[in-house]
Amino acid sequence: MRRVTLCLLALVLSVSLPAFAQDWAKAKLDASPRHREYVTLKHGDRSLQAFVVYPEVSGKAPVVVLIHEIFGLSDWAKDMADELAAAGYIVVAPDLLSGTGPNGGGTDSYSGMDAITKAVSGLNPEQVNADLDAAADYGKKLPSSNGVFVTAGFCWGGGKSFAFATHRKDLAAAFVFYGPPPSEFSAISAPVYGFYGGNDARIDSTIPATTAAMKAAGKKYDPVTYEGAGHGFMRAGEDPANNNPANKTARDQAFERMTSLLKALPAKHASIATPHTSTTARKAKTSVPKVSCHDEATGAAL
Repeated sequence: MRRVTLCLLALVLSVSLPAFAQDWAKAKLDASPRHREYVTLKHGDRSLQAFVVYPEVSGKAPVVVLIHEIFGLSDWAKDMADELAAAGYIVVAPDLLSGTGPNGGGTDSYSGMDAITKAVSGLNPEQVNADLDAAADYGKKLPSSNGVFVTAGFCWGGGKSFAFATHRKDLAAAFVFYGPPPSEFSAISAPVYGFYGGNDARIDSTIPATTAAMKAAGKKYDPVTYEGAGHGFMRAGEDPANNNPANKTARDQAFERMTSLLKALPAKHASIATPHTSTTARKAKTSVPKVSCHDEATGAAL
């Protein structure tokens, strides 16, 4: 009986752990030749942990502040940071759950994905912006940085990337991967580039109204929708367990688009000169419905 119980436990763990541990992403990261480190960023009375990856380049580089999914600073988020560093950019990826977990820990201290998604969902938006400010300030001041920075957020982090554009005036660009829009757009000064899955109607339903509202506010918003891809395609497209070829296609095309836009960044803060032609040109209402990246009940499944 004991042997049967142990076998059943092993089976359960083999099915459930990969989605949480993302061993495939960790293996890729472990094989990376790039320098990476954890740093503690202080602002006010808060200590924020951040994962930093440096590119192997000869000159100063722009900074990407990477904003993780609702799944916290996961192995995949770190692997994504490393991939962007491989493309030539300094990446600062703050763990926005820093200090919220058991014994004051961050993402890694939580017992499972349900606890992580609940904790991320409950983060105070003002604290998130303050944390992102700290990450941006740190990155801009690095000796190897050229002082230009962008945000790139995924899922929940995509919404925070869009929202941060309403807050930070020296932001060079905001990259929004399948995240919801903010409630107002008038304070945005940077171009916003959207990346959306064609089979993600919940988030895609916000695009027409966002397009109209950004246009009315005189802001740059360029959404691209990738046919057949689902929500979270940047992660799913790399996952060996992915069974939707459109996710991988979307992931590859979106990464190429993002890095092309990053290459067009000026040496100093300014708008990106050559905008990408949007594939989502539709009539839209000016009111934008509020949509969260995940409902708490379904977040862990996506």
